[in-house]
Amino acid sequence: MAKTLRLHRRSMLAVVVVCLAATAAESQPPLEDWPPPGRERGGGPPDFASPRFARSDDMNILIDAWATLEQGRRTFRYDNFGNEVFWGGELGLHEAIAGAANGGVGPGVSPAMALELGLKVDVEALPGSLVRDLRRGRVDLDDPAVTIALLSLDAVVGVRGFFENERLTSIGITCALCHSTVDDSFAPGIGHRLDGWANRDLDVGKIIASAPSLDPFVELLGLDANSIRGVLEGWGPGKFDAHLILDGKSAPVLIPPAFGLAGVNLHTSVGWGSVTHWNAFVAVLEMQGQGTFYDPRLNDPVQYPVAARNGLFDVRPDKDLVTPKLGPLHLYQLALPAPRPPKGSFDRAAAKRGEAIFNDRARCAQCHVPPLFTEPGWNMHRFDEIGIEPDHAARGPEREYYRTTPLRGLWTRMRGGFYHDGRFATLADVVEHYDRVLGLGLSSAEKADLIEYLKSL
Repeated sequence: MAKTLRLHRRSMLAVVVVCLAATAAESQPPLEDWPPPGRERGGGPPDFASPRFARSDDMNILIDAWATLEQGRRTFRYDNFGNEVFWGGELGLHEAIAGAANGGVGPGVSPAMALELGLKVDVEALPGSLVRDLRRGRVDLDDPAVTIALLSLDAVVGVRGFFENERLTSIGITCALCHSTVDDSFAPGIGHRLDGWANRDLDVGKIIASAPSLDPFVELLGLDANSIRGVLEGWGPGKFDAHLILDGKSAPVLIPPAFGLAGVNLHTSVGWGSVTHWNAFVAVLEMQGQGTFYDPRLNDPVQYPVAARNGLFDVRPDKDLVTPKLGPLHLYQLALPAPRPPKGSFDRAAAKRGEAIFNDRARCAQCHVPPLFTEPGWNMHRFDEIGIEPDHAARGPEREYYRTTPLRGLWTRMRGGFYHDGRFATLADVVEHYDRVLGLGLSSAEKADLIEYLKSL
């Protein structure tokens, strides 16, 4: 029996490894020099089904990696790090969702309203009977009670409902709220999850502003509730301002994607830190999870008066629900490949010409180094190098520097514009900007080809 289980374990692992390798091969450029000469004993890949492999550390590494990836996936999608204490307990956001008719306050949030706010529904979480009723128009999408039912199914992407005796008693938010969307395969806003994609439809500010109480923000920022609601409602879809609770100012930026980050050093547009630094920053300070966070750069009463005044530079709760998940979460995010552009979404011949322009005449590859499409190492540049003002950079720890944005999956970010704040509405605007700032002198045809190449990444 034990031997049968070991064989089954090896067989299953072989299937997993083959699937992972096939997925990686589809999402990555070919490695022309792989495998190198003399790799391993015998010069080839290991035999995953061999007894010797099953007894080796390689087997344990692969099993551990797979288990860690799965834990990271669940953390990314479903773990709210105990922040229901804040979003439900302090803001009462669940009461605004439920509405007075369902034990809350106000009119409530119907599925139609939730979709309008940019929230997404995971069709795979819906039972078959509900899917059939939705297809037949038998579900009242204007009823907040249906929203509560969807929360009970864990079907609202990035939002967790907490229940007692079928009554919604609190809600929490997860990483997927801002950094996942769906493929709209069932209906607009309803489909299969797309982890790592920036949700450029999500109106985070308006959602927060709908909470019955904003007292925690009033205390933190020293402003009245109406002023704070006005700020939040002014952000608009697809934007968020992580610096508001640090410096008390508001200048929202576009929600970035969380895919294609393997090999990328600094994670945010102003270079706060690595992926895992930012995960801890967001989980504890922005999502209000119960966890440890330390960054002494925030203990600066001039640059970050709100953070310094409220001790956000050194947060150490009695219970840490964040730190144990950072490793798996990091691995999962690094495993998320940038999605390939849809077939027919760009001109292949033009993109091939555009690649040559990208690497030579346009000088793009000096900073957006293939295949990372950002610099290996310290991927930051002064504001005057890229021809924009330092306003947003001044809110970051490097003050005058912006990160070189990785370009893979650029086609997923067409909504909301380009650059950190969406200042350039189209890729053509971006190309025109650099043509002027760098004095490239590109022809109209070269610009068009370059744009097709950017769409192909």
